[in-house]
Amino acid sequence: MAAADSPSAALRRRDLCSRGIRLAGKMRSDVVDLLDTYVERQGLDASASVAAVEGVPVAAAERWDEQTGTQRLLENLAAYRAFRALLAQMLEEQREQLGEADAALGRALAAVLLQVSAFTYHLEELLRLESRGPPSEEGAGPPPLPHLGLFERKLRGLGVLRELAQWAVRSARDLRQLAKPGPGSGSAPSLAESP
Repeated sequence: MAAADSPSAALRRRDLCSRGIRLAGKMRSDVVDLLDTYVERQGLDASASVAAVEGVPVAAAERWDEQTGTQRLLENLAAYRAFRALLAQMLEEQREQLGEADAALGRALAAVLLQVSAFTYHLEELLRLESRGPPSEEGAGPPPLPHLGLFERKLRGLGVLRELAQWAVRSARDLRQLAKPGPGSGSAPSLAESP
């Protein structure tokens, strides 16, 4: 645990948090652009109401300010692992549905999937830095989805992308909180000391 408290570890954590904030901002921007393209290409109304989607983690957190740094990282990691699986499924469905007819949408989905994968790795690095390796991914994927009709899949995709955009905002906020030095920041003094 002493390594997590050293000045070089603190600098590394701040550096990883700063880079993570930039990654989250870029990801959010790309997801918002993808949402516009997705709505247009799928023939959906941008204001369509989408109920909570099974397997999609919700970015809203109760008592966010009471969470420890480790809790924030673990929730982010679980969410992005789920998004990685959901986006891969969306990409596969997109290829089956349209083939190469809409290559631009497929490329945009693939690019966001790559960013989600990179961000997941980034979160794992932060957990490793704190002498707490990331939890195993066994059984961490979203539950198997029931067979959905074309329209329901389109709405599920819209819900996934909307929630991913919200997670990008939350992630940047979480990383800003983690980057703050000292116990007066509202986070645990050290992530390594968190439960």
